[in-house]
Amino acid sequence: MSDDKTKSGGQDRSRINVHEEYELRDWSKKFGVSPDELKQAVAAVGTKADDVQAHLKGRQR
Repeated sequence: MSDDKTKSGGQDRSRINVHEEYELRDWSKKFGVSPDELKQAVAAVGTKADDVQAHLKGRQR
């Protein structure tokens, strides 16, 4: 399923697409990490934002 930029909300808010520059920038800023760190976290736990956030918080201890 492609990312339809005309439809925001729902699934778009709960998933991270690291192949979209604006999402990579925005999610990196939200989590306070570099784009590379975000890509590594997504590779480790998948695209669900909640899982990525929990993974990143676990690393910061």
